[in-house]
Amino acid sequence: MNNLAKYIDHTLLKPTATEMDFRKLCEEIYQNSFYSACVPPYYVSFVKELLEYSDAKICTVIGFPLGFQTTEVKIAEAQKALDDGANELDIVMNISAFKSMAYETVKQEIKTLAELAHTRNALIKVIIETAYLDNFDIRIACEICEEAGADFIKTSTGFANKGADLEQVKLIREVLPSSVQIKASGGIQTYEQAIAFVEAGATRLGTSSGVEIVSEGVGYSGY
Repeated sequence: MNNLAKYIDHTLLKPTATEMDFRKLCEEIYQNSFYSACVPPYYVSFVKELLEYSDAKICTVIGFPLGFQTTEVKIAEAQKALDDGANELDIVMNISAFKSMAYETVKQEIKTLAELAHTRNALIKVIIETAYLDNFDIRIACEICEEAGADFIKTSTGFANKGADLEQVKLIREVLPSSVQIKASGGIQTYEQAIAFVEAGATRLGTSSGVEIVSEGVGYSGY
């Protein structure tokens, strides 16, 4: 597949990652032309400066990884990230509220954050953490995110007991309108996995294995 790197949010969210690790991440983005750097809020301005001469977007996480911060805290975190130069916000849905069937509360929070992002020409990806959802839940979450103005649904934080699931991504694509995109993330480590998720409907892949995936793809016909 041509240009697979352009599907990849090159990700580093390990709690033990150091400044040198983020410098390496940026070097790999220059070398491979990944779509974005997905980094913790603390490193947004640092990475933004390092990627000054790259076309890569700056993506960060909000309400990460559990999602049950108050809306006010998520707004403050999002505003700071946007001020620091983030172009995309991967926001964890309030999974506890969702499981409590407080659907309107969940929708209003996402709507508020989406409106904030859009006023700054930024995108919002809502992490619904599919590991904790059955198919009925996924359908409801998709409906909520669409109505709230999300640009993407993202499958996973990578911190749950399971990451992206191919059948769940197919379901999400079936349920969502074409105007809402899908980011598959969590556990994507090989070229074959990456291609399978793209073919299932994902237009973005969150992975810390981007270099290995792209290198592996060189050996495949048609890459």
